[in-house]
Amino acid sequence: HVQLVESGGGSVQAGGSLRLSCAASGYTYSSYCMGWFRQTPGEEREGDAAIDTVGNKKYADSVKGRFSISKDNAKNTLYLQMDRLKPDDTAMYYCAAGPPPCTGGSLLMSAYNNWGQGTQVTVS
Repeated sequence: HVQLVESGGGSVQAGGSLRLSCAASGYTYSSYCMGWFRQTPGEEREGDAAIDTVGNKKYADSVKGRFSISKDNAKNTLYLQMDRLKPDDTAMYYCAAGPPPCTGGSLLMSAYNNWGQGTQVTVS
């Protein structure tokens, strides 16, 4: 059974930083496409950052230069380092896993078939 568990969310002032983590069980990160998505009430879930099976990364324009996605295959953990946070970054953040191919990474929800429960990030 594949399970993704996010952690690291919280409340932070504008300009601050947070690091989200996503621990996986039931499969190996190195074989899957991974991504981070955000969602606010009443809105569609949208992709912020993605990483493919060989480490290529893709970012939404709104987070380029501020967010960084990485993964530790040995720990089966995905990370999202979020710097220079803005109030507009307030959202529930979800990690996602999907089968390859996803060359370069994918920010599309349709590329993923496993989702975590989310972790809330609030920026004031």
